[in-house]
Amino acid sequence: MKPDTTTLKKREKADHTMATETLPFVVKRYIFVFIILFLYFSPAICQQYIIPFQDPSDCSLDEFFDISTLSCVSCGENQQRSVAGLSCICLSGFRTVTTDLTSIACEACPEDKPAITQDGFGCIRCPGSISDEGQCQCPARHILVERDVSGNLLDEAKCEMCNGNGSSLSVPNSSGNRCERCHASFIKSSCACNHPSVLAGGLCIPPGSLSTNVNPSVNFAQLKLSIISAWFLKNLYSSAAACLSFSNLTACQALGNMCVMNMHSFSGLSVDACGLFNTVFRSQAAFSATQDISYWRNNLPWLYYGDEPGLANRVLQSDPVPVSFIFRGPKKNTDIKLLAAVYNVRGEFLRWENIGGSNLQICPETPIRRSSAFSFGTAYQESCDLSVAELLRTHPQPLFYDVFLDLGGEESRKLLPLPTLVLNQQFNGKLVNQESMNNWYLSRRMFLVDVLSGREKSASVLPKVIRVANSVKIRFQLVPNTEQGHVFPPLMTVEYKDVLITDINTQTVSMSFAVEYEMDQNDAHLKTDTALGVLAGLAVLLSVLKTVSWKRRIASPVVDLRTLLMFFLFYAGDLANVFLAVTVGTGLYWLILYKAQQHASVLLPLPHQEERFVTYISCAFALKAVQFLHKLLVQLSVDVFFIDWERPRSKVSKTVAGNGQQKRDPSPISIWRTYFVANEWNEIQTIRKINPTFQIMAVLFFLEVLGFSDLALRDPWPTLQRRPQVYTPPYSLTMRYGLSATLWLCIGLLQVIFFTVFYEHFMEDKIRQFVDLCSISNISVLLLPQRCFGYYIHGRSVHGHADTNMEEMNNNLRREAESLCGQRGLLPNTDMQTFQVALSCRLRSHYDRIRDSFTRRHGPSRLMDAASFNQSDQNIRAYHTMNHFLGSVIDHAHPDMDYIVRDKLALERVMGMEFLEPNDKSIFYNDEGHSFSDVLFYGNEGTLLIFDTLYFCIVDLASQNFVLAAVLTYLQQMIFKRIRNSIGRRNLVNKTLVDDRFLI
Repeated sequence: MKPDTTTLKKREKADHTMATETLPFVVKRYIFVFIILFLYFSPAICQQYIIPFQDPSDCSLDEFFDISTLSCVSCGENQQRSVAGLSCICLSGFRTVTTDLTSIACEACPEDKPAITQDGFGCIRCPGSISDEGQCQCPARHILVERDVSGNLLDEAKCEMCNGNGSSLSVPNSSGNRCERCHASFIKSSCACNHPSVLAGGLCIPPGSLSTNVNPSVNFAQLKLSIISAWFLKNLYSSAAACLSFSNLTACQALGNMCVMNMHSFSGLSVDACGLFNTVFRSQAAFSATQDISYWRNNLPWLYYGDEPGLANRVLQSDPVPVSFIFRGPKKNTDIKLLAAVYNVRGEFLRWENIGGSNLQICPETPIRRSSAFSFGTAYQESCDLSVAELLRTHPQPLFYDVFLDLGGEESRKLLPLPTLVLNQQFNGKLVNQESMNNWYLSRRMFLVDVLSGREKSASVLPKVIRVANSVKIRFQLVPNTEQGHVFPPLMTVEYKDVLITDINTQTVSMSFAVEYEMDQNDAHLKTDTALGVLAGLAVLLSVLKTVSWKRRIASPVVDLRTLLMFFLFYAGDLANVFLAVTVGTGLYWLILYKAQQHASVLLPLPHQEERFVTYISCAFALKAVQFLHKLLVQLSVDVFFIDWERPRSKVSKTVAGNGQQKRDPSPISIWRTYFVANEWNEIQTIRKINPTFQIMAVLFFLEVLGFSDLALRDPWPTLQRRPQVYTPPYSLTMRYGLSATLWLCIGLLQVIFFTVFYEHFMEDKIRQFVDLCSISNISVLLLPQRCFGYYIHGRSVHGHADTNMEEMNNNLRREAESLCGQRGLLPNTDMQTFQVALSCRLRSHYDRIRDSFTRRHGPSRLMDAASFNQSDQNIRAYHTMNHFLGSVIDHAHPDMDYIVRDKLALERVMGMEFLEPNDKSIFYNDEGHSFSDVLFYGNEGTLLIFDTLYFCIVDLASQNFVLAAVLTYLQQMIFKRIRNSIGRRNLVNKTLVDDRFLI
């Protein structure tokens, strides 16, 4: 029963009123529900989409791999997976009835038509047997016919026999569905290859042309393994026979390729690939050569240059390349244009290809960096590790390259073949290309990756061994004495590596490609060795003079073992300077001449040619280290004594114990002046004319910040800054050493000049300040680095006393400034305060007797009480004795140990030795140059600077890192400075009796 209209209207009105009254509540309820749903589904919204990984090999026989869903999907009824595994096909005995391009339907064939047509869409009766795939089979020399000429399916298939006789001469094609004309090598009256002819590779080889006893093996000499290659087994005999009997060009190229895959190796009795190639090569001797090149026989590829002794020398170093390489100017030419004829493994010519991309350079690199390899003069080198799996994927079959140098030409373009040196090539089982050039066998063709010849059973299985050109190098040799940028024909050197396959996913192969430039270095070596020989001879004379001078200074007339040792120590330092001068000069020579040349007239030494140069640098460093350590030991053992001239100025009363009487004794002299002078001497022991920190920072600023290090790169461009995307060649050790050593020495010399000319004159001169301090302190200093030779600083005050108050000290200095008192010199009316002293033996012996009394450490005897022994008192008495003795000698108080003062002759200064021997009297030589600094770091700045230079360069050559070399050089400077300070301080305490506690 339906409600009436009035009732419906009332209900609608009531519903509308209820909805209007409850709208806020409804809205709130929906918002609440939305929030709950959002919170519930938010984890699903934000989660990552993760799918399981499946590979086509994971699918079962009734599943295929869906490339859309990347998963295994079940095939339909009466279906199975295809061979590729990416689709489904009908089972044997079932035909395809429908397909929508993504799925198929299969229907069983009726019993009267049990076979499936070749297209899979029809059923048919067979005239003969049925194959395992459910298709009709025909006997040999027959083709299968399933449709008429209109395309209609026959009720029963037919096996039509191809007519191999008469004018037809046909055979089934490779698919077996069409008759085609048989090859011309078969007998003209029939397509049958009858005995004694041999059927091979689809050719009928006539009898007696080539023995069928061939060796299809590939020799992997590095692994000591020989493999019967499936590719060689199938194609070697047929290629050789077709090349020999029918001059088939493709077969000849394929035969040559197999010889190349066998490393161009052959023996006299071999019937392998190269043996067969040489058999064909000799058979072509009566025919004309190709391109007028005797080694390039007609129809054959050019593989060898011949086996004549010395042939490599004639090919590589006889005639220059008719191209000039020019670095600068309007005729600039630095492009190396290489062209390659590319063949596939079947001997088919593919294309002409410009060398410069990824053809010879397999390592992943940007095109702009790869192009740098073919800019003349730029030493190029790249290397990488490539996955074996990647090589198998990208190089399923090898490509073969015949490389030529493009000579250009306006009217006709000319090509120059590049000789190739295969380091793995063997002749009669011996590696012939790793010996001298006279024994080289140059070849032509090369490949990069061979994953085909190492397959044993089938060409489709995984190879057992692969062969990779792990090193490809192109070398240019400059024509001697050329000024036009001429080079000899470039040589390409190839070294192959045999890789035994174990796990393709983890195995890697190292590969490298390099371009080198070489010139004859014999003349440069001769000049360097001549300079070393002449300068080393002069160094011997100089060392002899130094040894004679040293013998005079120690007053020893006997030539003993110690004398020979000193000669070698002196010679080590002088020879180190010779090596430094020659090596730095050589480095600068190559740097300036190579970077500034317009035509290619000089080329840098190769890394192996720089070994002798690095040896010279190492010798220089080792010899300079010996000299530096010797001088350091001399400084750490120098005899030094401070002569205090101060005398008591008054006497003090002193009560004598026991009788109470007063006694007047001289007032004690303050020791603080001696302590002060000792502290100043201790501080100046390691001062230098250069600032090591500034030296290192300045060198690094020029080399790394300004980019001076780029001048040492192996290219002819004097560029300081390189773009990051541009290839950076390796450094030349010769130029890198010449640059860094010169920069270090120049900055050091500039510091020395600034310190000597400006800083010491306008800021502070610590050496002269020390001499002034001695005069103000009334203390002289005697330094004896050798037994009878040393230095004397006359510090006797002209005022008589220095132990005074501030007022009197200021008055004394004012009087001296106004010339109201005598001069400071040792002799009256002179200012000379520093002297070189040659002591007489008598004076030295007396000095030693006094010194031994306080330098020798006496312990308490068993016959005396140890408590009664007072070493300190003994040392104090010995100190006063030495002080009084040396003071009296200076005052001429000992006629038998007197001295004279004179100037050194100019020749004596130059030779560094004294002509007069101090037999009766000692000799004080006026010394305006303050040469007493020779016992300090200050006076040996040359030795220190050269040692630091060589240390920096040696570390840099070993690490190829300027920053590391700078850090280590700074550390060694600080270490030797600490050693010099520490042991020098101890020597000062032992020789002067200054208490160590007062040296700050």
